[in-house]
Amino acid sequence: MVCTTLYIGGMPLLAMIFGRVSEAVGEGNIAKITEVSGYTLILFTIQGLCQYGQDTMMARAALQITKQLRVDTFAHLQSLDLNYFAESRAGDLSYRLTEDIDRIGEVIGKFFYQFVPSVLQLFLILGYMLYLNWILTTTVLIVAPLLAIIVAWFGDKMLALARCSQDQVSNLSAFLAEVFSGIRLVRAFGAEDFETDRFEQESENHRQSKYATERIRSMQYPIVSLLQAIGIIILIWIAVWQIAQGRLEVKEFVSFCAAVALLIDPIRNVTNNFNELKQTQASTDRIFEIFKLKPLVLEKKDAQDLGKIAGKIEFQNVYFKYGQTDWVLQNINTVIFPGEIVALVGASGAGKSTLMNLLLRFYDPTKGKVTIDDRDITEVTLKSLRRQIAIVPQETILFSGTIATNIAFGKTTVDHLELEKAAKIANAHNFIMELPQQYNTQVGENGVNLSGGQRQRISIARAVLHDPRILLLDEATSALDSESEALVQEALQRLMVNRTVLIIAHRLATVRNCDRIFVLEKGQIIESGSHRELLDLNGRYSQLHARQFAHP
Repeated sequence: MVCTTLYIGGMPLLAMIFGRVSEAVGEGNIAKITEVSGYTLILFTIQGLCQYGQDTMMARAALQITKQLRVDTFAHLQSLDLNYFAESRAGDLSYRLTEDIDRIGEVIGKFFYQFVPSVLQLFLILGYMLYLNWILTTTVLIVAPLLAIIVAWFGDKMLALARCSQDQVSNLSAFLAEVFSGIRLVRAFGAEDFETDRFEQESENHRQSKYATERIRSMQYPIVSLLQAIGIIILIWIAVWQIAQGRLEVKEFVSFCAAVALLIDPIRNVTNNFNELKQTQASTDRIFEIFKLKPLVLEKKDAQDLGKIAGKIEFQNVYFKYGQTDWVLQNINTVIFPGEIVALVGASGAGKSTLMNLLLRFYDPTKGKVTIDDRDITEVTLKSLRRQIAIVPQETILFSGTIATNIAFGKTTVDHLELEKAAKIANAHNFIMELPQQYNTQVGENGVNLSGGQRQRISIARAVLHDPRILLLDEATSALDSESEALVQEALQRLMVNRTVLIIAHRLATVRNCDRIFVLEKGQIIESGSHRELLDLNGRYSQLHARQFAHP
């Protein structure tokens, strides 16, 4: 603000200097011209330094605000429930975190190093103009409100069109993310032309929305410029009349014209910044839509660290449903003892994954409670809870980076010997050592450079390094060939030693050796027992087993 004040404070002096220069030129006074030129150079130097200080300091502050807003938005997204991500499009969220926030940051910067100085300059120059000649200044003030009304009208139009344009860009970004993530399916079905036609339609929608915005913007400048030209012509007529009447000196008029010229840039800046501010309002609304969302799973203020656990899990009268849907789980009452290996079987939608999600506190039960070592998991911190649990999912998720960073995922510092030990337990060390850069080999986006079995063994190594007391396996070998499955199964057997294990299984051959098997149907545990006990029961498990192992 100090730099801005000094920079703007020199503007009336510039207008005054122009008047003195015109007088010196008229008199042919070389000494006076030299003197005024010296003052002008000093003034320009001071203004240049102040403008540099203003712009650089404000740019630094605006970029810091942009970064912090981006980090805060990302952190808030991390706290939201999984339902939000299931219903949202990754491309749209990416656009909000990048383009929308960048636009907000740019306007914040421009607001302080363009808009505010321009408004100050307007008031300061108008004050100097009133000092020179109130009649000419009144004429300017008659035209100015008309300009302000027109700028405001265009600003409202720009806001509506900007919101539409932002939505179209988000649609385009989401479409691209969707297509690129499913490119193998597009190729497999020969749908390239189909997707290109869809992309062309999305691009056309984007073009139309952008064109509508540019058309309004293009209309604004000629109209504003025309009004400015009319105002200047009127000023000249009034000035000539006043000079003829002896009420105005030529040097004063030159100084006044210089002041009017100094108004042009701030008026243009205010107009442009106002339009950009209106356009950015759409981006701001989209960002604060995210901040208005509140997570359903909240950590209590007095939540305690779970600490080291034995691994006992209990579901007490647990009911659960998503929103207003039917019950996904009903009256779940069971205890899983430390070190016990339990399988969850049943048809899709029976509630198997939901049980795991409740244990991880991705969701809270609608009724009832889940306990670990007889402690309600809603009473402990989320980090300490999830630190005791590891999951090996059916679809392995790897992040771009090295094999080492993927195994050590979530840990800031890991000893390389620990990495190797975890990889050996997971049957991953041998294939890693055969890679060109071994543990520093880049896996590619979502592990595209590795086979399915290799990705799964890295996922197991990650779980080993996590050293959990509770292990969740979500059909971890269902998508593997027989050779890879044998290696993964061997790794899983090592991983399960002395841990409480829950296994989601669709292939019953993988659960024969489990201590107990829970059969879920319509959100209820309808049978439980060992493999042999459930076969002897001749119930639902027996039917599923007969169907899977029936001979043609």
